[in-house]
Amino acid sequence: MKYTPPAWLPSGNLQTIYAARLAQAFVGATPVYRRERWATPDADFIDLDWLECQSSSEKPLVVLFHGLEGTSQSHYALAFANYCRLNGLAYVVVHFRGCSGEINLAPRAYHSGDFEEIDWILKRIRNTRTGPIYCVGISLGGNALLRWSQEAGESAKETVSAVSAVCSPIDLAASGMAIGKGFNLQVYTRMFLKTMRPKALLKLKQFPGLFAKAAMDDARDLYDFDNVFTAPLHGFKNTEDYWKRASAKPRLNEIKIPALVVNALNDPFVPANSLPHAREVGSCVTLWQPAQGGHVGFPAGKFPAHLHTLPEHIGAWLQAPQGSSHG
Repeated sequence: MKYTPPAWLPSGNLQTIYAARLAQAFVGATPVYRRERWATPDADFIDLDWLECQSSSEKPLVVLFHGLEGTSQSHYALAFANYCRLNGLAYVVVHFRGCSGEINLAPRAYHSGDFEEIDWILKRIRNTRTGPIYCVGISLGGNALLRWSQEAGESAKETVSAVSAVCSPIDLAASGMAIGKGFNLQVYTRMFLKTMRPKALLKLKQFPGLFAKAAMDDARDLYDFDNVFTAPLHGFKNTEDYWKRASAKPRLNEIKIPALVVNALNDPFVPANSLPHAREVGSCVTLWQPAQGGHVGFPAGKFPAHLHTLPEHIGAWLQAPQGSSHG
């Protein structure tokens, strides 16, 4: 992947923040979604937002799994919607539980290794469509998508044609430590906890005794939050157990479908020294590790910059995957 940032966005933090706040995610009218609610097997629900201009089930479909606290209105989701609209692809954003604007019903939320949820979702989508399905996972959603690919093994080919993980923390411990320090702690961690903590407290009102409120009040970073909430609610012993078992990096050689793993080397959330080398992944996995881009950033062009680069590169790869290539 070739990417050159604007001269006025020289750092990973600037590329990350500018992309999320100011860059142009789409051309023309704002993408319009049609919401569809699915009941889950455990008496809960998830919401899927489909790009309104849908046609037959034969049309190729891009399924996007968002990042931590993301939605169909996140800058990257709108950028991919714009790409699909311009290129005649169907498109849907899957909201993880509790991320669609309404608290979910079950005593659980979502997490970085939620492969069983992804398996159920993708199989249900497959049952309604005859055309190819391409999956994109952003950050947390990308790690979970890779974990699904690992667990599914050869059977993944029956469901999707190719997957891509974008700026994903595939070594959760390394990323968890990085986001808990310095500038990252003061800016990004505070931003995430601003929505995560209130949603966790709503969950506590639904299910009194689910976790200790005092411990949640004292949580100052994602390590603490995961120790109080994410890990115990989803079957992990603690944060260390969660981060170890949910990380996709150790099993990248087990993936049996074309998989593109994109990570900028200046991503403030994902340390470059935690990223895999070509010798550590299987023949189906392609690594793109450009020097610049930030975390789900990659703004390009003249001021005010646009976000077309990432969807265009990934979209082209997904539709003509080179599963044996490492770059």
